[in-house]
Amino acid sequence: MAVVDPTLELERELHESGAHWVVGCDEVGRGAIAGPVAVGVSAVLAACEPHPAGLRDSKMLSEKRREALYPLAQTWSHASAVGLADAEEVDRIGIVAALGLAGRRALVHLHEAGVRVLDSVVLLDGSHDWLTPALSSAPRVVTRIKADRDCASVAAASVIAKVHRDRMMIGYDETYPGYGWTGNKGYGSEAHFKALGELGPSPLHRLTWLH
Repeated sequence: MAVVDPTLELERELHESGAHWVVGCDEVGRGAIAGPVAVGVSAVLAACEPHPAGLRDSKMLSEKRREALYPLAQTWSHASAVGLADAEEVDRIGIVAALGLAGRRALVHLHEAGVRVLDSVVLLDGSHDWLTPALSSAPRVVTRIKADRDCASVAAASVIAKVHRDRMMIGYDETYPGYGWTGNKGYGSEAHFKALGELGPSPLHRLTWLH
C-alpha cells in the first residue's frame, strides 16, 4: 500500500472560510474488548508551523515511531487533549454515545486550555458525526473519510490519542496482570481470549462485548 503523507490543505480551506481554529479529531480503541475509548483533538491556527516530518495516521506507524512523534505532535498543535470513556460507560450507553462522551471531554480540555471551541471547525475522521449529538452547544463539524491519513491535524490527534491510550493499557499490566495488555492494548487477540477463559473478565473489560 502506498504511503500517503498528510497535508494542511483542508485545514487551510477551513481557515480561509472563516474558522479561527481547526480542531482535528480522531478516536482510538473503538474496536477493543477492554479499556477506554479515547478521542484525541489537535487544535491548529492558520499561522501554524509545518507539521512534523513523518507524521501520519497512527495505524500506519510503528509503536516506536508513534512514541517519537507524540511529543512533536503535541508541540506542533496549538493545544491538544485526549478525552476518555471507560469500559463501564461503553457498556452502559453504547460505543457511539461513549465516543461522543469522550469527544466532549476532549473539547472541554481544549476549552480549558484557551481554545474557543464554538469558534472552531472540528475536522472529524470518518463519515459519521458521532460528536454533535453529545454536545449541548456544538461547533461546526466537518466529516472526512480518511482524514486521519490525509489531514495533518487529524493525524496528530490520532497519534496523540493512540500513544495516550497505549501507555494507559501498558500501565494496567501491574494492576490487572495476566491479560497481556502490553501486547494487545485491550484488543481481542487469541492470547487475550485465552487469558479471559482462564482468569475471567477484569474491571477493564467491556462485558457487553464478550457475549
